[in-house]
Amino acid sequence: MKKKIKTILISLLIISIILLSNHLYNNYKLKHAKIKVELIDNLNIEVYSDIKIKDLIKNINGKLLKNKIINTKKLGRKEITFKYINEENIKVNYNFIINIVDKTKPLINGPSNITLYQNSTQDINKRFFCGDNYDDKPICEIKGQYDKSKIGTYNLTYIAKDNSKNENKLDFILNITEKNDNDTREKNEEKTYTYYEDIVNNYKTKNTKIGIDVSKWQGDIDFKKIKEDKVEFAFIRVGLQTDINGEYYLDSKFKQNIKGFNKEKIPVGVYFYTKCTSDKEAKQQAKWIIKQIKKYKIHLPIVFDWENWDNYREYNLSFYHLSQMYRSFKEEINKKGYESMLYSSKNYLEKVWYTKNENIWLAHYIEKTNYKGKYKVWQICDDGIIKGIEGKQVDIDIMYD
Repeated sequence: MKKKIKTILISLLIISIILLSNHLYNNYKLKHAKIKVELIDNLNIEVYSDIKIKDLIKNINGKLLKNKIINTKKLGRKEITFKYINEENIKVNYNFIINIVDKTKPLINGPSNITLYQNSTQDINKRFFCGDNYDDKPICEIKGQYDKSKIGTYNLTYIAKDNSKNENKLDFILNITEKNDNDTREKNEEKTYTYYEDIVNNYKTKNTKIGIDVSKWQGDIDFKKIKEDKVEFAFIRVGLQTDINGEYYLDSKFKQNIKGFNKEKIPVGVYFYTKCTSDKEAKQQAKWIIKQIKKYKIHLPIVFDWENWDNYREYNLSFYHLSQMYRSFKEEINKKGYESMLYSSKNYLEKVWYTKNENIWLAHYIEKTNYKGKYKVWQICDDGIIKGIEGKQVDIDIMYD
């Protein structure tokens, strides 16, 4: 018995010695391991950059274990740590510091020339769109002196600044003129329309479908005629939000429209006109929409329609936070088994929204769009004429397979 215990103790001692030796050896190897990491010259990384650890390394004597995505959502210094296997097959750690910065100027959209009548009450600031990629509340203001009560020409500058001291400027001319009651300034241009059959003839291919989007403004639709006119899909407004922090309202023609399209077996999606201001509200709206549509057949995406550009500054939203609202909406929609989509015009898709990996419904009223991003649906016009909608115009859309 004593011999057996002695043997066990000796074995344990040998194992301990081996483990200690391995530990000491590994520590020695690690301590003397060759570490050769050459980083890129500029470690000032733009906020919201889509960047991985490997993108910051020029040369390395080994192979990364994980090429992790770096979180660049917050400004300031950030420590980056990673592991790699060096040329001696030793696992080593490496860390370095990056500085996340915002070098993007705020965006200004507006006219270079504004004409107002003397004593106009119009707020000139509302003629400009001003926003920032990172700051929710950039400074946006007019520099220069002017008097709307005095006729004349004023050379002014619209200036936008963010908290990182990025600044953008737009020079413009303000003309204050005398109002002439006999001058109606009306344009006697003949109104033109886009005929649905022309869009079908010009854009229908084996890879496209032609359809429309409707709301209460189209009145009572003749769904049988719509089908005869070769409407292949429709987006129906399910509801709207009329004010910031306002209630949600069902479109007065929603039930009639969705029942009509469902009866004629025309595939439908829905859109919601929103004045959303937060991620939380975006999720609430998604839940509200799902409640309204759950007993109907929905074949196409549920669309987030945010178009509040004229009073954008009242929302206190950076472009990133605006896009994050849609992502929150999408998350809730997708969770319930529906597909989601973002609707916007070419201008704001290019300059404001973060559209990577998003399902896009492009609004661009032109014969051939030059929008470079990916899109699933193109709203080609808002002055469409079709037999099934009498006396009203309608948006016409092209969907791509």
